[in-house]
Order: sequence, then structure tokens, then C-alpha cells
Amino acid sequence: MEIQEIKRIIVAQREEMEDRFRKRRIIRRDIDQERLKRYLSAPNALAILGVRRCGKSTLSYQILRDLEACYINFDDERLLRFTSSDFDRMLQAFYDLYGDFDYLLLDEPHNIPGWELFVSRMRESKRVVLTGSNSKMLSGELSTVLTGRYIDFTLFPFNFREFLVHEGFEPSDIDEYSAKRTSIIKRMLEEFLKTGGFPEAYLFGRDIIVRIYSDIVEKDILRRLRIRKRSTFRDLMAYLTSNFSCEFTMSKLSRAFSVRDVHTIKEWIDGARSAYLMITLMRYSPKLKQQFLAPQKVYSIDTGIAYSMGFRISENIGRLMENLVAVELMRRKSYFNRDWEVFYWKDHQQREVDFLLKQGPVVRQLIQVTYASGRDEVERREIEALVRASEELRCKNLLMITWDYEGEIKAGGREIKAIPMWKWLLQTSS
Repeated sequence: MEIQEIKRIIVAQREEMEDRFRKRRIIRRDIDQERLKRYLSAPNALAILGVRRCGKSTLSYQILRDLEACYINFDDERLLRFTSSDFDRMLQAFYDLYGDFDYLLLDEPHNIPGWELFVSRMRESKRVVLTGSNSKMLSGELSTVLTGRYIDFTLFPFNFREFLVHEGFEPSDIDEYSAKRTSIIKRMLEEFLKTGGFPEAYLFGRDIIVRIYSDIVEKDILRRLRIRKRSTFRDLMAYLTSNFSCEFTMSKLSRAFSVRDVHTIKEWIDGARSAYLMITLMRYSPKLKQQFLAPQKVYSIDTGIAYSMGFRISENIGRLMENLVAVELMRRKSYFNRDWEVFYWKDHQQREVDFLLKQGPVVRQLIQVTYASGRDEVERREIEALVRASEELRCKNLLMITWDYEGEIKAGGREIKAIPMWKWLLQTSS
């Protein structure tokens, strides 16, 4: 590409980003931005990863905006002809436009072959931030050439607090004491369950969610993995997306979709996880072999996708609540507690606990999710499963996330704390 053409694109992209900050409601994400900045104090590359359209570019630009970083977005049709030989021309364009600079923001550079070597070279003289929509972008040559000199951070779509702030409602400590504010929050939680956390869904409506889902499947999985059975793969993704909060096994999926090799199904699901389309949880067992053999549970990365792509979802809001808790737990793991491990638990009598939090060798908490608004609506089997898991795993930290019931449930010599979902979502995440 000619250097003048690259300059025009760089200037246009910066103007487009600045227009976004001027014309849209840009909120501060519920993360420690100063911590991310500190990662750049040493010659490290900071990689901000996450599902497509979750706000990675905006967050990265927000972090570096006051530092006047040079910015380029490679997920742009105007850069389709950009190759590895153009990186030096791009650098020259930045120097010509802005003079010397310390910070470089590369948006979706994995679209360009050879980007890893360029990042490795730049890391010695610049503070490099890069974004990506695939968790495996750092597992190839970049991890080899940098030998640990990079930090990765996974960003999720908006959480409930961010949604409230974006919609002009500032949560406060008095919310639980105000019937009016509590009513507003619960009403907005119903909307959040259906709309999800993609920022563009608030600008363009829920129809954009189907477009985002399609782009993830087509651009971030099918194209990247070069899958030949494209129709079968689309059917599999639609099935798993519709059956969120449910168990699955590779062998059953292989038979259901007439795919002979189970490893093909595994590669497809790994691709969907790497593109952050879905989350899968393993069933907890102290024996690792049993964990790998047991069914897994699948969750959509966003309840907006689950609601938009699911069938008869209004019949079971409890599954949607469970999906939201799964995403929130993985978000808190990424933002604040990277040593967490999240599982589900089930015994041979089919008693099930939705979530098990493990830290090192210790089971820290057991969580059950139920669509209950009163003590009498909490099903006996959900309580019995918590008690049984508590006994087996020696964990007394038991939590029941409900729709609108708060209190303590005593059963089997155990105390179970019940908390409304809205209050749990707004608790201090760390």
C-alpha cells in the first residue's frame, strides 16, 4: 500500500473514534484501568481480548486517549491489501502525522500475517496495546517470540452495573432500602436478561444481536478454522446456543449431527470457545479423568444472544438467569480473581449444583440459581443438592441466587444464604 493511502486511513479512523466519544455515551468499564496502564510501564505488550463488539477498541482507546497513542484498526475493509511489508510504511505514516510517540494501539492485528514479529520488534521501543477476538491469537508465534513478555486481559460485554449506568441509572448503597429504586432495578434486570451486554444493542436494538452472532460464526470461526461442513457447523452452533444452561457430550453431538469423528466436534466447540461465542463448564470431580469423561454444560457469552437465538425461552427464565450468573462468574474471574476455577457439580443420584468455585485445592463456594420470589417457591431438590454437595466437598459457603427472595434457609445442619439476583450482580465484584 502507498504511504499516503495509509495516512488517510489512519486519520479517518482517529476521527471516527473521536466522533464516537463525542456523540455516544461512553462509560467507564467496571475494571481497574490503572492496573492495565501499569502493565505498560515495562516493555510488555498488553493484549485485550474478548468477543467481537464487546467494547475492546473503545476500552483500549479510553486507556490511551490521554497519552496520545497512535491508533490503527485492521478490521477495516480499506486495509484489505495491507501486508506485513506495509508495517514499516505504517510506522513512517505515524511519524509523519504525529512526530515521535511512545504508545501504539493495534486493533485486531491478527488479520495481518506476520503481525507477531512486528509486535515483538515494537515492544522494545514502544508500549504496545493490541486487541483480538480470539483467545488463541497469543498461543502461536507471539508467545514464543515474547517468551512471557506480554499480559493478556479478557473483556466481556457490559455487566449489569455498566448497563444501568449506560441507561442513566446510577446504583447506590440506598437501593435496597428504597422500594421505588428496587422496583426500577428489577424492571431493568428483566430488560438486561433479554438484551444482554453488547453496547450496540442499546443503540440499534436487539436486531443487531443476530448480526453480531452471525459475524462471530462466519468471520471468527468458520473463516478462521476453514471448516468445510459449514452448514453442519452452523446447525451445531444454533443447537448449542438454543440449549444454553444444559449438559452436552461430544459423542451425542457427533451422532446427532452425523459427524463421524468426535474430534471434529471437539475442534468446532474449541473454536467457538476461542471466539468467545460460548462458555463451557466441566463437572467437578477430584479425579481428573472423571472430569474429562463427564458431560459439560454450555452457556452463551451473552444472554442477549441466548434470548435472540433460543426457542420458547419465555417458558424458562431460570435457565436465562443461570446463563447470566455463569457469564458474571467468568467475568469476575477475568477481572479480579484469575486463580478461580468454575465448575458445576452433580452426583450419581442426579442431584445438581449449578456452580462450584474452586481456588487452589479448596472449594470456596457452592451456588444455586432459582427463579423464586419467596421461600415457598424454592424447590426442595435445589436445597437438597446444595446440602449434599456441602457435605461431600466440605464447603459451608452456600449461596442461593433467587429472583426476589432474600433470607437464610436452614437445612441438613447447613445455612444457605439467599440473595436476589439484582443485589448479587451489584455486589462489589472483587
